[in-house]
Amino acid sequence: DEWFSRGKKLPEDPGADTVDFPKRTTPAKGYELLFQPEVVRIYISLLKESKTPAILEASAGAIQNLCAGSWTYGRYIRSALRQEKGLSAIADLLTHDSERVVKAASGALRNLAVDLRNKELIGKHAIPNLVKNLPGGQQTPAKNLSEDTVVSILNTINEVIADNLEAAKKLRETQGIEKLVLINKSGNRSEREVRAAALVLQTVWGYKELRKPLEKEGWKKTDFQVNLSNASRTQGGNSFDDSTL
Repeated sequence: DEWFSRGKKLPEDPGADTVDFPKRTTPAKGYELLFQPEVVRIYISLLKESKTPAILEASAGAIQNLCAGSWTYGRYIRSALRQEKGLSAIADLLTHDSERVVKAASGALRNLAVDLRNKELIGKHAIPNLVKNLPGGQQTPAKNLSEDTVVSILNTINEVIADNLEAAKKLRETQGIEKLVLINKSGNRSEREVRAAALVLQTVWGYKELRKPLEKEGWKKTDFQVNLSNASRTQGGNSFDDSTL
């Protein structure tokens, strides 16, 4: 409890591109071994070198867990992942053939984006691949991902574009609006998917700088409002999303 409470809820430093883990006076032991800087490097090596889907999923899931919440080492690890060039390795997993790997990568990016500098970088480089995983659009072949994975991706997109105008612009440039509106209005998506898509659309509409360009493209304010009456009720699942895997 003492370890997890240290530095809780301190703000992320958007200007910090390097990170120094707290100096230890005694060797790490027990569960402390799970969140030391050398472990971050091991996970990144696994993400870059392994070809086994189960290892990639587990590594991304471990990073997701370590970066969850506002505890001290979560903050350090979010920064360390950036410093060790791990963000691109995780973003690359969004194109993996295994849905489980894609979902784990999405969850990891969502927690990593709590760091403002990470959010900026993920917005620049990962939004296109996140959008490609959404249903609909002109992609061939179309992906057929589960409700849980689609909701995870939508929640990650929303985390990345919140307070990040450039990422919202990137979403608009990569066919994201079309796919989000289709989820919202098609009538064949689950309530959880519709709610998650509507949340992203509302975040986009919240940027006044984007409203005129969107209206010029033919979008209306009503396109960015939730449309639960058309949501399919056939798929189960609760509305709570864990921040860890």
